[in-house]
Amino acid sequence: MSTRPAAAFPSGPIRSHRGRGVAVVGADIDTDRIIPARFLKCVTFDDLAHGAFADDRAERRGEHPFDREVHREASVLVVNSNFGCGSSREHAPQALMRWGIRALIGESFAEIFFGNCLALGIPCLTAPSDTIQALQEAIAADPAAELLLDLDVLQVELESEFVGANRWPVHLDPGPHRMLVSGQWDATGQLLAHDDALRATAARLPYLVGFSSSSSGI
Repeated sequence: MSTRPAAAFPSGPIRSHRGRGVAVVGADIDTDRIIPARFLKCVTFDDLAHGAFADDRAERRGEHPFDREVHREASVLVVNSNFGCGSSREHAPQALMRWGIRALIGESFAEIFFGNCLALGIPCLTAPSDTIQALQEAIAADPAAELLLDLDVLQVELESEFVGANRWPVHLDPGPHRMLVSGQWDATGQLLAHDDALRATAARLPYLVGFSSSSSGI
């Protein structure tokens, strides 16, 4: 697959997302399949995109969904049950995000994988198996169709000239839902937004004041 255009990483409140879908079908797809262990020796996450599903892609010789040109701009990954099981490696959602994924819809997700996605601002929404099958079939029929994920009302819409207009409810537990729509998931953003207060607090801490360049004896 050719290099896809860079997309902005998530930040702040996340109330909706619109993008094309890509389906990876199969239950119990673990983190070693999402990002094989040999890619974990990287110093930063910057170049992990090419490692996403690397072994599966090699085995399918260009026919994996992540290699098909029709999915080059996809940003919504639709999966089946227990996606992200196995090891707790945070490289898995990092690889997906750097490939371009900004939201996932699946039957179920492994708990640690779900938490790692939440920390990156990537919603992992769940839906019954018949809804997932309908979404995956719609993506196969019309890869160019866009999905609209509305986190305020927890539903996904898809409108296509090939499969018509459809709307399905999705689920997200109240805690993660609140964190995403309020922006509380974005710890770095919250720190930057309160920079003045943090500096004021730091200036009052004796063990930090003692190391300031203006202090005597330094």
